[in-house]
Amino acid sequence: MTWTAPKPGLTHTSRLLVDDDLTVPEVSDALPGFAGMPRVFATAYLVAFVENTCIEAVAGLLPKGSKTVGTHVDLSHSAATPVGMEVTAFVELVEVEGRRLRFAVECRDAQDVISSGHHERHVIDASKFDHRMAAKAAAVP
Repeated sequence: MTWTAPKPGLTHTSRLLVDDDLTVPEVSDALPGFAGMPRVFATAYLVAFVENTCIEAVAGLLPKGSKTVGTHVDLSHSAATPVGMEVTAFVELVEVEGRRLRFAVECRDAQDVISSGHHERHVIDASKFDHRMAAKAAAVP
């Protein structure tokens, strides 16, 4: 895959209103440890929100047939956000090495910095990736 990588310094911002569906007890019925936990913005959804913001940041710059996949997450979740409050994610592309993209991340609600850290994504050829995953799934007895 030949492509012109985005340059460090690229920034993107996303906003998300925390509703009941984004709280800790709503993460998954398959994970019963979350039941009965406080109804605040879940770390699992914070990570997904950061990933989505990074995806949006580079989506229009990728070659046709390419996508990015998350490969590393190093984020704090240092303050709780109640239902009804908006969260904003600020991401900046800080390093590009081949197909690896590294983003600096900060998330805030109306009162606090709630998260900071880094997230890495790799640019992939979606068709080749899908074929590899189909082969992997077929290997399962």
